[in-house]
Amino acid sequence: MSIKNSWPALSESAFLRYFSFTALYFTEGLQMGMLFIGIPAWMAMQGKSPGEIGGFATACALPWTFKFIVAPLMDRYTYLPMGRKRPWVLLGQVGLMAGLIVMAYVPDPLNNLNLLMGAGFLVSALGAIQDAATDGMAVDLIPDDQQARANGFMGGARMIGSSLSLAAGSWILDTYDFTAAILALSAAVGLMTLVPIFLREQRGEKIAPWTSGKTSPEAEKMQITSWSTILTSLYHLFRLRNSLLVSLLMFISMGAYNYFETLLPLFAVNITGWTNVFYSQAFATADLTGGIAGMLLGGYLIEKFGKKRTIGVYFLLIIGIVMALDVLKVYWDNTSFMYGFIIVYRWLNAFAKIGVYAIAMQCCSKNVSASQFTFYMTIGAMGSMVGATLIGPIKENFSWEITFFLFAAMIALAWVVMYFLNINKQIAQIAALENTEAQKQAMIMH
Repeated sequence: MSIKNSWPALSESAFLRYFSFTALYFTEGLQMGMLFIGIPAWMAMQGKSPGEIGGFATACALPWTFKFIVAPLMDRYTYLPMGRKRPWVLLGQVGLMAGLIVMAYVPDPLNNLNLLMGAGFLVSALGAIQDAATDGMAVDLIPDDQQARANGFMGGARMIGSSLSLAAGSWILDTYDFTAAILALSAAVGLMTLVPIFLREQRGEKIAPWTSGKTSPEAEKMQITSWSTILTSLYHLFRLRNSLLVSLLMFISMGAYNYFETLLPLFAVNITGWTNVFYSQAFATADLTGGIAGMLLGGYLIEKFGKKRTIGVYFLLIIGIVMALDVLKVYWDNTSFMYGFIIVYRWLNAFAKIGVYAIAMQCCSKNVSASQFTFYMTIGAMGSMVGATLIGPIKENFSWEITFFLFAAMIALAWVVMYFLNINKQIAQIAALENTEAQKQAMIMH
């Protein structure tokens, strides 16, 4: 028997599920680290204005708001002999690698900001496709009792990928040039593409279109071939009160994070006096340690103490340390103080995100997994775009103290929204809707 046929499929092995989704989220982190942190820090070091940096951040965030267009296509169309979402994952991985190669050859990027923003938009669009497909495959294949731990591995891996690309990319950017940094990133994405190439969703499926294999009964059962069924399911799901609350939680929390994290390099370079390379190394260290902690502890703590309770503690701690930063202005130019703040903040941010993503995943129907989870993520991306857009006008009109206070207020609002969320009721309502839909399908078939 060949090796490719003897390997278990993702549906058969918890270890392979954790490994595969860790690798795919690591890939996600690779491009996000440079696009959302490394390049903005480099632009700040080169004297670009908050508006110009915010414009680049907005261009990178914008494609993630369009995932709701791609996700229903993933639920409706696929090449089932290779799995429900795996063909789309492969398309996203290869596209992301190609998009980074295009971005690497933007001429004189600091003086061609429109071209740089266009390239950032392209890479983010391809990354959004990879993300939507990965999320849909995760909802399909990860059982409820493994979702918190899986999100710990996934969220941690994304932070580790972000930190490594940020540290290495910023060093290459400073030592060599922009082209070398982005080409190195593309090569790393290509290496990670080997994982979805060789790991199938279900046993017996094809590794590639030209290899042996066939559609699995599990994929055929879940696959929806009617647009009306997909749209009707989504309509009923998003009429649920708790679906709307999850959406609002995503919008506010992701908007707050992007607002604050796009401000941090400006603050570090202009107020603390750091270089972009030093800032990137500090942020990378925070993400690397935070990612490892998230993988080891994030999912475990959520399983032990519950999603809402644990996330609530993280939100309150984030508010506490940001308010401390606000009042301790005398230490803003102290490198050790700021280094410690960034590390503590990124740890708390990692743990909070793991919990919020686990909530969103649990509140999805497997019938339209890509569409529903992607809608949640898209709404979060819309929040990220709004957060980045706010940077210019707020920083130009308010002090750093007020700017930081507004971030704390956003996190407090996210905590209030989460307080009213009833996860168990959402799960019961989804089960009822899925049962009704199954009965309708059975009547049609007979």
